Amino acid sequence: MPLLLGLLGLFAPRFVIALLWLFSGWFTGVFETRAWPILGFLFLPLTLLWYSAVAHWFNGEWSTLQWIVLVLAILCDLGCGKSAAHR
Repeated sequence: MPLLLGLLGLFAPRFVIALLWLFSGWFTGVFETRAWPILGFLFLPLTLLWYSAVAHWFNGEWSTLQWIVLVLAILCDLGCGKSAAHR
């Protein structure tokens, strides 16, 4: 099930964020304020999912791999928004 949710997160990250927010405690304790998840949902959903995944799966420890995937998530978030705006 987590694999399917992860794959769905690549294609519909806002849907996965909503599911996690409603049916789990995934974002509990990851952010100090509620503003960051809301901003992440609106502007950088893949980045929000990866940041929270690092907090849960890697205990918040950022190594080279985590930074590389974070940069890729940001680029995907920014690239997806630009391609949809140019259509």
